[in-house]
Amino acid sequence: MNGVHDMGGMHGFGPIAPEADEPVFHEAWEGRALALVLAVAAWRRWNLDASRHARERIPPTEYLRMSYYEKWIAGLEALMLEKGLVSAHELETGKPDTRTAKATPPLPAADLARAVARGGPTLRDIEKPPRFVVGEAVRARNVNPLGHTRLPRYVRTKPGTITMRHGAHVFPDANAHGKGEAPQHLYQVRFEAKDLWGAGGTGAVYLDIWEDYLEPL
Repeated sequence: MNGVHDMGGMHGFGPIAPEADEPVFHEAWEGRALALVLAVAAWRRWNLDASRHARERIPPTEYLRMSYYEKWIAGLEALMLEKGLVSAHELETGKPDTRTAKATPPLPAADLARAVARGGPTLRDIEKPPRFVVGEAVRARNVNPLGHTRLPRYVRTKPGTITMRHGAHVFPDANAHGKGEAPQHLYQVRFEAKDLWGAGGTGAVYLDIWEDYLEPL
């Protein structure tokens, strides 16, 4: 979807000012927010791509106001409501609904570190051979889906070159909407800065792009 989250190449948001020795979390609650998102995801009522899409669906004015982990919590709240894990009253009051059965969390706190270390690999085996080869010139397709996509707006219609093949991976556009993993080949593509930003651009941008996002040049 072409939402407020897709900010690549946009002007007006001020300079980027990296912090020296930046901490992993700026506040203790941010670490708790990350742990909570991972713990609730263990119910397996949604997947990683659906979780990303939930954050994309935050209203634009709220999205721009929120910090990074505030967006994570807002997306989590939306998913929990949609999947019936909590009620609106529970979210509003912070108290459990006495009319619902108490459930045992599927991921105890003691197991969280191991779950994070294990991650969620998306590499899959498929029979279909790759459409493109390393060194081939390609173009990012001009697609504007209403749902989730990992193809940034700023590279659509732009030419690039395949620099690496990553094998087949879960396709987020399908996975985010419960349509199955639909794995397809994933490529690293180099886009020249001058092709993205116009005359005067220097250097290049490398993106990992799924096969359906590309077409021969």
